[in-house]
Amino acid sequence: MYDVPMAEKPPYWYLISVLASTVPLEPALAMSLYEVACALHRSGEGHGEVVQDRMEGRVRNLHRSFALGSIAGPGFEADLELPEGKGKVRFMLTRQGLDLGARKARLDSALRN
Repeated sequence: MYDVPMAEKPPYWYLISVLASTVPLEPALAMSLYEVACALHRSGEGHGEVVQDRMEGRVRNLHRSFALGSIAGPGFEADLELPEGKGKVRFMLTRQGLDLGARKARLDSALRN
């Protein structure tokens, strides 16, 4: 497992595993997708929005698990609008991504109290 202090985020490839993508996945976009997917996984909601400079999209919680070799986790799909055109990314949260998201949620909750 990739163990890292909360102040430092691990590389996105420890947090999500891309199953298919029609667009190049830049690190900032991957981290944005991760953040939205974690929030959707925690809340159980069906969809969320992702917005960055010159890009916006909608992330859907597929409400099912996927496996790729020994990596398994909840699946998500993003429809994106980029300056280059439309794109789609299907990905899953990894165990490390789920663990980091849970730790961050606990820390945020503790800081609010």
